[in-house]
Amino acid sequence: MGSAGLARLHGLFAVYKPPGLKWNHLRDTVELQLLKGLNAGRPPAPEQRVRFLLGPMEGSKEKELTLTATSVPTLTDHLLVLGVGHGRRLLTDMYNAHLTKDYTVRGLLGKATDDFCEDGRLVEKTTYDHVTREKLDRILAVIQGSHQKALVMYSNLDLQTQEAYEMAVRGSIRPMNKSPMLITGIRCLHFAPPEFLLEVQCMHETQKQLRRLVHEIGLELKSTAVCSQVRRTRDGCFTLDDALLRTQWDLHSIQGAIQAAAPRVAAELEKSLSPRLGTQQLLGPGQHCDSQRPRSSLKGQAAGGAAGG
Repeated sequence: MGSAGLARLHGLFAVYKPPGLKWNHLRDTVELQLLKGLNAGRPPAPEQRVRFLLGPMEGSKEKELTLTATSVPTLTDHLLVLGVGHGRRLLTDMYNAHLTKDYTVRGLLGKATDDFCEDGRLVEKTTYDHVTREKLDRILAVIQGSHQKALVMYSNLDLQTQEAYEMAVRGSIRPMNKSPMLITGIRCLHFAPPEFLLEVQCMHETQKQLRRLVHEIGLELKSTAVCSQVRRTRDGCFTLDDALLRTQWDLHSIQGAIQAAAPRVAAELEKSLSPRLGTQQLLGPGQHCDSQRPRSSLKGQAAGGAAGG
């Protein structure tokens, strides 16, 4: 594999994690496919030169392509963002930018379990005939309003300033540091008791918090509810359309996905972190950061471990 091909392995890409597939198995599979692709390519011709040495020549150590991933739960299937090479720094920048994620969350009225999951230990059964779409929408509006107030508090902004007002209009208010789960948007997509489907836009979420959200909605409706499915549909600038299917976890597809995503990643980070980012962290499709074999980390972008496993 030539240096140009290796340079294209620096960046971020997204894959689709099927339900039931563990994150570490996904990581190992992608790693294996990358290594197969690298080994199948023609190696660059070695440079020939004459050296005069007084002692023995020191042999160069081959750098390994190492891959890691963040811990994720087993309840869900997800869009999962991964980084290779210098992409691991971009993952850190994405985390520091406090970008939002979109989820579809499916709930089931009428019962409560010890872990808020549908298959957990049943602790209570209740009626739900009195629950209507209008009541659910009112509860969701209250939840969104309370979280928006918390978002302003954690952002440490003075809402009396023009800058804060403009940020609020753009929807770009973000917490300054780590915070509890903050919901920036929530609405009901489908309501057919006992089932309902929510769309949740949030940040700093965890698996348990998303499940607990369904549980608390059930209590506010004077009933109970459990979470039956969680699916991530957007992570920052990555959507399901960007996610590589399992049949596409190969070197060529990953290189193409990295190059296609690079301009959007750069634009997103430029908007959120421009004062703190260097040019090397905002590489475009035609820019090469290093011609060496990438000594890299393949990380899953999952704030607080809320991605699917």
